[in-house]
Amino acid sequence: MAEHKHGEMDTSVQDATFAGFVNFTKWAVLVIIAILVFMALVNS
Repeated sequence: MAEHKHGEMDTSVQDATFAGFVNFTKWAVLVIIAILVFMALVNS
């Protein structure tokens, strides 16, 4: 096994995954807020 060298790992896949997670979370929160506002307006 090769010796680990700090800072040489390609993290582009992890960066893309994290960006996708943040984007999904943002949209999920917006949808939940919209549903709650709708429910408040129609007195559910």
